[in-house]
Amino acid sequence: MSAVTNPATVGECLRVGAGFSQGDRNWIAEQFATLDARLAGFHADATELEVSVKDREARGQKVTLECWIAGRQKIVTTSTEEDLHAALNDVRDDLRRKLNDAKTRQEPRNNKHLRDIPQPQGETDPIDEDPARADAETA
Repeated sequence: MSAVTNPATVGECLRVGAGFSQGDRNWIAEQFATLDARLAGFHADATELEVSVKDREARGQKVTLECWIAGRQKIVTTSTEEDLHAALNDVRDDLRRKLNDAKTRQEPRNNKHLRDIPQPQGETDPIDEDPARADAETA
């Protein structure tokens, strides 16, 4: 993977949506700081995060974390944990998992395990050995 000149960080990409105030932003960014290592592979100007909460601190509250990365599908994680701190940790961990899954799906050729498996050195095709025969076969 090539190095990113302006890596994405939670502090740079996070917006707070419904249910949160700008005063909550720094506290939430601290909770999500462990995502920085995972987001560092993406450009900051092509990455956005938005966290919102519906019915804050009430039964049935729902925390939603959305992630937009240019060239990829939007990733949405939700939590219905009653404790706000636990709900934020839940959506953070789920986003990290989904980012890892998306990377694996998008880059299967770069899977180290597939590169390390030796390819069988079986018999060669007789057509490959005799170029005259190969021309006759294709004519």
